[in-house]
Amino acid sequence: MISYSEDRNEIKANGSFVRQNNYFTTPFGKGENDLPVEANRYRLIWTPLCPWATRQVIAFKLLGLEDVISIGKVNPVRTDKGWEFSLDEGGVDPVLKIRYLPEIYASTAPEYTGRATVPTIVDVKTRKVVNNDYHKLTNYWEVEWKEFHKEGAPDLYPEALRDQIDELNDILFHEINNGVYKTGFAKTQEQYELNYNLVFDRLDWLEKRLENNRFLFGDYITDSDIRLYVTLARFDTAYYFGFNTNKKRIRDYDNLWNYAKELYSIPAFQEATDFEAIKRGYLSANNPYNIFPLGPDNSVWLEPNNREEKFGPIQFDYGK
Repeated sequence: MISYSEDRNEIKANGSFVRQNNYFTTPFGKGENDLPVEANRYRLIWTPLCPWATRQVIAFKLLGLEDVISIGKVNPVRTDKGWEFSLDEGGVDPVLKIRYLPEIYASTAPEYTGRATVPTIVDVKTRKVVNNDYHKLTNYWEVEWKEFHKEGAPDLYPEALRDQIDELNDILFHEINNGVYKTGFAKTQEQYELNYNLVFDRLDWLEKRLENNRFLFGDYITDSDIRLYVTLARFDTAYYFGFNTNKKRIRDYDNLWNYAKELYSIPAFQEATDFEAIKRGYLSANNPYNIFPLGPDNSVWLEPNNREEKFGPIQFDYGK
């Protein structure tokens, strides 16, 4: 068994970690070459271990897309044969009829030599992988799939804020979401310290931003909050120990911690968060006896936060 970790070809000569590019990037839309937006045609493959995949499930739950796009789940510990459907009866995905995710990558694009990644979107009509572009997927759910949103669904990507959201998302990816990986997978002290400082400098900046803002863009949850949350939810359980991002825990920050707990209090976030899967997935590397730490105590995520007292009830109706 191997952990959710880097491949050798993702480590550069200077000891830095560079994440592989996404291969299947055709957008959803109404253009001639776009993926058609069609109910009951696609299947999302995810694991609650992976932050990129988890944010798709949070968006699905907030927007109501679980009724039109099916969801399959792989084991949080990636094997030497890739992500495995060992949680399903018979160890096979009930829709795709495969045991390992790379099987459908190989049948879709035999020339592809990279990892089979989550999230993966499969067209069940053609039985082909059509998208694994975690950078853009939530934006497609928020905009291109709007006709299938449930009544009262939040506007997570309001048009008036899109440029600002995109700008912040780029920062979050490089310095927070992927920043913890660049820290944990660094193969030189210089690269480790460089990215360690980037992560904690940006966390300090976010702590200040959230002092007078309930969410990253004010009173309403946006796509950026989903992207930040998935890293915060993994930080104390996995990154602090496994990636040596050990200057501070998220629960050592006042605003970030209460912000994270408030998001966790929302069913869409809590239902997509599996702390045990996170722990096992990240801490399985170099663990031949499969001994996992009992801590941290994640029951504290259920403790009251100070955001409602400070800002009032959560609202989900931005722009409506």
